[in-house]
Amino acid sequence: MKCVSLVIVTITVCLDNVLALSPDQYGLYGASDSKGNGWGANFGRAPILERYSWNMLDWAYPDQLSRDAALASGDYIPQNGLPVGIEIWRNKLFVTVPRWKNGIPATLNYISLDTNRGGSPKLSPYPNWAQNKAGDCGSGLTTAYRIHADECDRLWVLDTGTIGIGNTTVQACPYTLNVFDLTTDKILRQYKLRPDDINMNTFIANIAVDLGKGGCDDAFAYMSDELGYGLIIYSWENNTSWRATHSYFMPDPLAGDYNIGGLNFQWGEEGIFGMSLSPIALDGYRTLFFHPLSSNREFAVSTRILRDPVLALDSYHDFQPLAERFMGHSTSEVMDENGLQIFNLVDQNAVGCWNSLLPYSPANHALIARHDEALIFPADVKIRRGMVWIISDRMPNFLLASLNYTDINFRILTMPLSAAIAGTVCDHSPWRFIGNNALWWDRR
Repeated sequence: MKCVSLVIVTITVCLDNVLALSPDQYGLYGASDSKGNGWGANFGRAPILERYSWNMLDWAYPDQLSRDAALASGDYIPQNGLPVGIEIWRNKLFVTVPRWKNGIPATLNYISLDTNRGGSPKLSPYPNWAQNKAGDCGSGLTTAYRIHADECDRLWVLDTGTIGIGNTTVQACPYTLNVFDLTTDKILRQYKLRPDDINMNTFIANIAVDLGKGGCDDAFAYMSDELGYGLIIYSWENNTSWRATHSYFMPDPLAGDYNIGGLNFQWGEEGIFGMSLSPIALDGYRTLFFHPLSSNREFAVSTRILRDPVLALDSYHDFQPLAERFMGHSTSEVMDENGLQIFNLVDQNAVGCWNSLLPYSPANHALIARHDEALIFPADVKIRRGMVWIISDRMPNFLLASLNYTDINFRILTMPLSAAIAGTVCDHSPWRFIGNNALWWDRR
């Protein structure tokens, strides 16, 4: 065991699993906030490990000549890249970079976890450079946001086909769902969303994948239309899609004001965004939890409704509003196989948790991580192999003001899930998921 003193916190930390790493390769943040405020019983105490960090993004070009040529042509503009989504599969850490500005070499990328144990690694295009060419419809990926790797070793990537953001948006290619075989790095299927799936305001930045009891063919993808206020459902087995609408997909008009990273701004139009899926209940279905970005409330619906193209169009009362979440706006969320939900809290520079064995209420929520420097705008969160992975990217500063590229702007952080929830209300015992209680709001 090697014990090293880390300047970020005022404690001595013993690192078992990073014997080859020096303190400047990993940063360790204490569980209290950056002002040193301690937390009570509803706050986790586990430290957060900074796995990777960047002032600005760089790519692993084949050689220096290629990189220099990309810089000269404007195909690569270092200050224009913003990472927004992550996923972990075996020895790969995927990172997505939307083409909101010019000079983004690749939108779907990965970092080898075997060869990059820390620092600021360069991104490698996935599956290759050729399939990341903007505007190369049908062959190349233009813009990807959040992605999902399923238990069947498939990577689900929705290519929005867009270049730019807001008023600068150009629809270079159709919205296309791409599903990769991660064991071969080949495309298994491409599916273009139907004209009826989208509308003139459509902006889809998140995806959840539902594997049923029927195996790999029993798969559905749910794609949240944040600005068009809909949910697009895709059936792998039938290779078709349909769109559900509901007033719960819309933003709360009282929740459009944000204060993040020293900025006050208004995102009043941001609808359905974060989604997570419960374990399979005894009836054979999961529960989809979701929330609009500009809202303080979570909602839920059984996938029995969503998987049926008829029921999905006309089941208003099967969608359930949950209690208000007094922790502020949330971006991404995820739920593990035991029914533990982890969610990002952008107003608080924090990450929260909820144990779905308990009613969804403020008393049953806890913060497991908070840091006023390292967690400015947590944009995505995953749980893989007992580890929580978080990416923070200072997105509002990037979009609405400017970033200081002498600072660390983008971070990927990790913490063991069991340690993160230890001692909080989320650490409920016995820790197991009770199938019929997936629709827990009906319990009496």
